[in-house]
Amino acid sequence: MNKRTPSAQAYFRAFYQGGKLLFTAALLTSALMVLMHLMASWMLGEIIDIIALEDLDRLWNLLKLTAVFCAVFFGVQLCNARTRSAFIRQALTGYKSLAFSRLSQKRISAFSQESTGRYLSILTNDVNTLEENYLNHFFDLVFHGVMFISTLIMMFWFSPTLTIAAILLCLLPLATALLMGQPLAALEKTVSDQNEGFVARVKDLLNGFSVLKSFKAEAEAQKLFSAASLSAEDAKRNRRWYEGLLTSVVSGFSFIMQFGVFFIGAYLAIRGDITAGTVMIFLNLCNGLLSPIQTVPKYWASRKAAAGLVEKLAQVTEENAGRTGEPIPPVLSDSICLEHVTFGYEPDQPVLKDLSLRLEPGKKYALVGGSGSGKSTLLNLLMGAYDGYHGSIAIDSRELREVDPDSLYDLTSLIGQDVFLFDDTIRNNITMFRNFPDSLVSEAVKCSGLSGLLSQRGENYRCGENGADLSGGERQRVSIARCLLRETPVLLLDEATAALDNQTAFAVTDAILHLDGLTRLVVTHRLEAALMEQYDEIVVLRDGRVREQGTFSQLMEQKGYFYSLFTLAG
Repeated sequence: MNKRTPSAQAYFRAFYQGGKLLFTAALLTSALMVLMHLMASWMLGEIIDIIALEDLDRLWNLLKLTAVFCAVFFGVQLCNARTRSAFIRQALTGYKSLAFSRLSQKRISAFSQESTGRYLSILTNDVNTLEENYLNHFFDLVFHGVMFISTLIMMFWFSPTLTIAAILLCLLPLATALLMGQPLAALEKTVSDQNEGFVARVKDLLNGFSVLKSFKAEAEAQKLFSAASLSAEDAKRNRRWYEGLLTSVVSGFSFIMQFGVFFIGAYLAIRGDITAGTVMIFLNLCNGLLSPIQTVPKYWASRKAAAGLVEKLAQVTEENAGRTGEPIPPVLSDSICLEHVTFGYEPDQPVLKDLSLRLEPGKKYALVGGSGSGKSTLLNLLMGAYDGYHGSIAIDSRELREVDPDSLYDLTSLIGQDVFLFDDTIRNNITMFRNFPDSLVSEAVKCSGLSGLLSQRGENYRCGENGADLSGGERQRVSIARCLLRETPVLLLDEATAALDNQTAFAVTDAILHLDGLTRLVVTHRLEAALMEQYDEIVVLRDGRVREQGTFSQLMEQKGYFYSLFTLAG
């Protein structure tokens, strides 16, 4: 068996954290269930012997014992079901919480590089498999394992000769189950992989629904969906078929064993070596041997495959994991300094080329340039999204690669072009489910131009899935408000007002520029003189390089690239 990685071990430990008492109780009640089944077999044998002896007093006493037994059996079974379900609830809660915690530690760029459908499958389909095949089957394995050993002991107590015969007869179904149980692990992994692909395909098709409709590609989408669905169902069909085949073969050999034990027991009873009741006990105890033989190899293979899903989750959460570093204070004291920065998303295709720039505390910077000049890329680098740049990006002389991401986010906020809203209230989308004083929320609402929306619909109005019940401009204003509410010393805006009408965009940008004490770097295509004049410096990018830099009046006097952009915009 492969050695578990440290990351996977943490997930396995998460199953038992906070639930050890429930786990122990479930194990003990499972063992008691074995004792109750063995006692039931003995009682059936006693009834047969009492019939042969025609002893009514003994029958009456056995009846009273049976009544007590049934009550105790019901109580033990109820306790077992209760403790087992409570433990599994605790185990899965801890497991999923750890998984989400590890996923949330990933860097910003991770979810643009990886398939979120993969995560959805891991946290839904794979968790369901773990619940049944890893956690639930563990108690079944304990029950059947203890049952097998206890049954052999009880058989040997009543008749060593018949026990040896039973052991020899069960070797064939046992060998068959062990040999045929191994491929189940591979089949279970195939099911997991196909489920992952199906979820990813469905998510992709639903996200692109509007595109599919506008291009009238519904038929093609149906083919893609059907192919993914068929692959997933084929994998499950193959697993079910093999499980059915295993059960059928083992069941066939089990019938041979039971009839063999019955005939040998009958022969010994006729000879007077054992009683008829003992034969009945053995017949009933055969289930204690056959049931483990039929289920343990299958459950063990399924549990082994399920454990592989934990390893898979551990690997996924380690991929593109967030870096660690030294924390920095949430204050910009000196500057953010970029020196000879070169970066590209693909090798040998740089987006930024030998770029140098200095941003001083409390100043307002506009970042302008044509499409593809590297404006958004620069902001993403400042948010620590990528480490693979050449040159240096330093915050108060501390290299960005060495900075702890959490402390970086306390210093810097980004209002991007792509806005995501939760299917929750406007207020919760602004506060991101945290508690803020009403005065701060009101100020953020005012600066972002949301006052009219809130007065019309109220702060408890639900935004819908990804803000579907709001307009594009309203969604953008919520995004601006949530960022302003954080009051980070450095504020990055990437075309934050692009979805707003001219009047609202002007008012929002003007309000942001009049905020005191913030360092602002604003990517904008709105080259309005009344706004451009408010910036301390305008940085002009072209082909990934800083081509011009200065105040609005300085750049207009130079009549260079910025002058051309401004003239065309006018």
